[in-house]
Amino acid sequence: MKRVFILFLLFISSAVLSQTKKIKYEAEIQEVNEKKFPGATILLGNVKMTHDGIVLTSQQALFYKERNFFKAIGKVLVRQGDTVTQTSNYVDYDANSKQALSWGNVVLKDPTMTMTSDTLHFDRLNQKLYYNSYATIKDQTNTLKSKNGNYYLENKKFTATTRVTVINPDHHLESNHLDYYTNSGLTYLYGPSTVTNIQNENRIYCEKGFYNTKTDISHFVKSAKLYLKERTIEGDSLYYDKNKGFASATKNITVIDTVQNFITKGNYAEIFELKDSLYIVDKAVGISIVDKDSTFIHGDTILITGQPKKRIIRTYHNVKIFKSDLQGKCDSIHTNQESGVSKMFRNPVIWSDKNQITGDTIHLISNTETEKLDSLKVLNNSFIISKDSISKNNFNQIKGRNMFGKFKTNKLRFLLVKGNAESVYFNRNEQTNKLETITKEISSNIEFTLTKGQIETIKYLKTSDGYTYPPSQLPDDVRKLKGFVWRENEQPKRMKDIFIKTHTIPDLTSLKSDFNSKKNKN
Repeated sequence: MKRVFILFLLFISSAVLSQTKKIKYEAEIQEVNEKKFPGATILLGNVKMTHDGIVLTSQQALFYKERNFFKAIGKVLVRQGDTVTQTSNYVDYDANSKQALSWGNVVLKDPTMTMTSDTLHFDRLNQKLYYNSYATIKDQTNTLKSKNGNYYLENKKFTATTRVTVINPDHHLESNHLDYYTNSGLTYLYGPSTVTNIQNENRIYCEKGFYNTKTDISHFVKSAKLYLKERTIEGDSLYYDKNKGFASATKNITVIDTVQNFITKGNYAEIFELKDSLYIVDKAVGISIVDKDSTFIHGDTILITGQPKKRIIRTYHNVKIFKSDLQGKCDSIHTNQESGVSKMFRNPVIWSDKNQITGDTIHLISNTETEKLDSLKVLNNSFIISKDSISKNNFNQIKGRNMFGKFKTNKLRFLLVKGNAESVYFNRNEQTNKLETITKEISSNIEFTLTKGQIETIKYLKTSDGYTYPPSQLPDDVRKLKGFVWRENEQPKRMKDIFIKTHTIPDLTSLKSDFNSKKNKN
């Protein structure tokens, strides 16, 4: 059995050897120098070697017949078929393994590219070229450089690693690992990579992605960041069409406005660079940072348009605002960064200190230089409510047609009610905090100053009608002014509350009081 196995191996070996084609060669001079080149035939002048579809010419060569090995020296030219040519100073070629090693001013060309290197390996069995001491590849679009790399002739693919750069007139790409196809210009990135726009210095960073160097379309799926002139966009997935100036990002998106110090987050965004606009949805939130105290604005959709410092921010539907000293809610809000005015629409409400402020429309006005809250306007059906310091059922109230307020260090300190002003105030003893009287006032205009959210002084600018009641004699229709709605259940008291959808719950006690009042009049 052992002899049969050995004979089988000998048969296989002889079959393989019979399939190995021998090198054919010719030269002007052939000689032997066993002392200097043992086992070699020395070839001089117009040397030509052929082997299995490859043709090599050189000035000199050494041919080792027993090893089927050829060493070419001086002005070496290698041709494979009609497509691949290579020049170098030296080539070692092993015909048995079909492996070639070229060094010294190596230049290789095929129809799609030109490669230059100091040393190049050629694996003819797998039609693969590889190098580990830097090479430069040029095609019609790009110039690629790397320390290590493989080039697969059949599919025109480079796998380049270590200090990789791809440069063209428009872009500069740096990476540690990429696949590049010379016939299509497609690049697949597998390590930390940066693409820089040479014209405007916009940059893209990713750790995995795809980039088409001919169409300037890219798609990145790991640690993706797009650095535009005034914005930085981050996301789990990022698509960018440079020519159209369009980018879309998906999941865990952060858009940083580096001019206005404004951050937008969400799970899907579209950026139109040429139109200077941003559209973001799915847990969309805008964050404005002033003096390390952030204002968070959440809505179903955030749309930002306009140039830096003149941008318009529109937040639509189920809008909530959270700041440590100010909260708000409305259906939509329109912010003009140039004027510093934020307009809240459709059932708006804000909470400042212990005060709840409502109206048909609310304007929050910021100082454009300090970016701090400066003043407010409440237009039509303005109403401010604060809960009594002791009793949960008693509320200090002011209402009127319009209301104008002034903030100091982000606290509401001054309030002017203009037109049909009314107020209800629960007066307590300053020392005992015991409720003494309840005052209702009616005037055209009323001016208030506040300290720590509580009314400090009241000034009636025109003649007023006032009534003061002891607690036991307070009528039900005086306790709460018409239109009273306490909306504390809607207030976002923590930042994460802005993502909770709440609905206005009408105050049934107030509605019942209004109904009885109308009934008695009739």
